[in-house]
Amino acid sequence: MCGRYAASRGPEDLAGIFEIEKWEPEEALAPDFNVAPTKEVYAVLDRPVKDAADPKPVRQLRTLKWGLVPSWAKTPEGGARMINARAETVHEKPSYRRAFATRRCIIPADGYYEWVTGTGERELEVEGKKKRPRKQPYFVLPADGSVFAMAGLYEFWRDKTLPDDHPRAWWVTCSVITTEAETSPLAVGPEEGPRALADIHPRMPLMLTPDRWDSWLDPSRTDVEDLRSLLVPPPEGLMRAYPVSTAVSNVRNNGPELLKELEGPEEGTLF
Repeated sequence: MCGRYAASRGPEDLAGIFEIEKWEPEEALAPDFNVAPTKEVYAVLDRPVKDAADPKPVRQLRTLKWGLVPSWAKTPEGGARMINARAETVHEKPSYRRAFATRRCIIPADGYYEWVTGTGERELEVEGKKKRPRKQPYFVLPADGSVFAMAGLYEFWRDKTLPDDHPRAWWVTCSVITTEAETSPLAVGPEEGPRALADIHPRMPLMLTPDRWDSWLDPSRTDVEDLRSLLVPPPEGLMRAYPVSTAVSNVRNNGPELLKELEGPEEGTLF
């Protein structure tokens, strides 16, 4: 799954990476090292500019809310639960299938966090001792330090309790597509602990390599089977993972120190 990630790149940097043609300076976000559901996040998408004479899609950097609210939803409350869409079923689930066909985006990240329960804690659970499992967080990122381009969907939702000219009349929300975690060895792994991403968690965000960006963002591609061919995981051996401080487990903590690589799992969270 993807429940937390880091995004420190600014709009100028992202504009160069993704060949962005349009972004609004007033929508710029501060670097966020602990992005959590319902936060505002960057998304790259191809879409005609509103009220423009030319209907041609334009590569844009937009600020969306993480947690997709389907257009038909009566209220937005369920958005916080819809942060992830499974690649295996995204084409058929009512909440995602329309967006999958026409409203796809890329959600740029430095990498994502995932938590694994320590061996000692698992043994206590097996023995029936009531103790809350303490999980060791890992940061997962491209081994070469490039952007982690997560496949995503976005959707529009109209708040009918507000007038048309209200700034919050329309919500634009998004979801990250996930796939099965890699079982192959990490390109760079910790000395202690997981040897593959699947050892940390069975799911991971679907990372799109640059050769798939244009095809994924192209709104003219609407054939479901054609689009499903883009949901193939990236080549093996591109990722690394390392343990980070359990401070990231608290959403109130936010800073570059959360990305500091530890020499090994924190005490009490041995893998």
